[in-house]
Amino acid sequence: MRIYLAGPEVFLPDALEIAAAKKRLCAAYGLEGVFPLDPPPAAPPAERPYWMRIYLGNEAHIRSCGALIANLTPFRGPSADPGTVFELGFMRALGRPVLGYTNAGADFLDRTRAFLGPAARRRADGGWEDAEGLGLEDFGLTDNLMIDGAIAAAGGVLERHDAEGDRWRDLTAFARCVARLAGGGG
Repeated sequence: MRIYLAGPEVFLPDALEIAAAKKRLCAAYGLEGVFPLDPPPAAPPAERPYWMRIYLGNEAHIRSCGALIANLTPFRGPSADPGTVFELGFMRALGRPVLGYTNAGADFLDRTRAFLGPAARRRADGGWEDAEGLGLEDFGLTDNLMIDGAIAAAGGVLERHDAEGDRWRDLTAFARCVARLAGGGG
C-alpha cells in the first residue's frame, strides 16, 4: 500500500533525508512511503504557476495513495501545519485511512495558553479565552477537535510523543503509526 507522508518536513533543509528515513520505516512493513517532494504521478501543466503545480502534484500523490500519515507536531504556533491539516482532511474525504502523530505531547489547550501567554485568561464560567474574547478549546485533545475527530472517525490513531531532541527528526511516533497501519500494533 502507498502511504502519503504529510507534514511540514518539506520546509526543512534536509527534507529529502527525512523523507528517506520515513520511507525506510514504511518499507520495513511492506508499505511504500510517498513524500510530497516526490515527482507526482502526472506532471501538472507547465503553464501553471509554480505554487499551483506543487498543489496539483500533492493532490495527485494523495489520490494515488491508500492511506495517509500526518505529522501534526505544532508548526509556527500551537497547532499543526495548515497544509498538512488540509491534506489529512482531503484524504479523509476520500474515505481512506488517516493516522497522525505529534512530537509535542501536551494538550492543545496547554500549548495554546503557553503560546498566548498573559493574553489567555479565565472566563467567569471557568473556561479560557484569548484577548479578543474567543474561547479556547478544552477537550484534552492533541489539536483542534476537527483534526482529532477526523482521525478517530476514520478509525485511525493519533500518536503523542514528547521528543527529547529534535522534534522534526524524531520518528518514534511516526514508526508507531506505520506499525499500526501495517497491522503490527505499535
